[in-house]
Amino acid sequence: MTVLPLIFTSGLASGINAYAVVLLLGLLGRFAGADSVPHALERTDVLIAAAVLFLLEAVADKIPYVDTVWDAVHTVIRPIAGAVVGALLASTDPGSLNEVAAGAMGGTTALVTHLVKASLRMAVNTSPEPASNIVVSLLEDLSVAGLVTLAIFHPWLAASIAAVLLAAGLLLVWLAISRIRAFRARRRERRAAKEGALAGRP
Repeated sequence: MTVLPLIFTSGLASGINAYAVVLLLGLLGRFAGADSVPHALERTDVLIAAAVLFLLEAVADKIPYVDTVWDAVHTVIRPIAGAVVGALLASTDPGSLNEVAAGAMGGTTALVTHLVKASLRMAVNTSPEPASNIVVSLLEDLSVAGLVTLAIFHPWLAASIAAVLLAAGLLLVWLAISRIRAFRARRRERRAAKEGALAGRP
């Protein structure tokens, strides 16, 4: 049943950078002898396409506001990639999970993670300097690489870490939304007070 945590972890990682997941899984399957990686991901054309798209994302993801547009476009792509990878992973271990269920797990996890990533990156874009975007993007790339590699050799440990990261991301989004709402409420109160003061002048 080691494919289950691998599907979950790859789904989460796909929500952050789907091209990196496909590229890493393909490379690990082809050159590191990872039996859990489906042969479809090890094909040369798949690896080349994933590498080119990964390089494009590596650039776009580090530019403020360009990353927001990129995330908007990938709202559909990342969940589909997570679903496809999940279904392919299930096909390598037929007795573990139905491919449709595996696809649903991978796609849903990728969608939730993508929404968390996109929300947090919009918050980062409010920073006046671009360095924060670059740092966050690099941390995301490193986390994807680490999680996918760990998932191949220690799937349950990787899935546990992925679950903690997802929970932490959801908490950060909730805190960010709460702060934005509180900020807007204070602005409305100040505006109302200022309008009341002006109305009370002779």
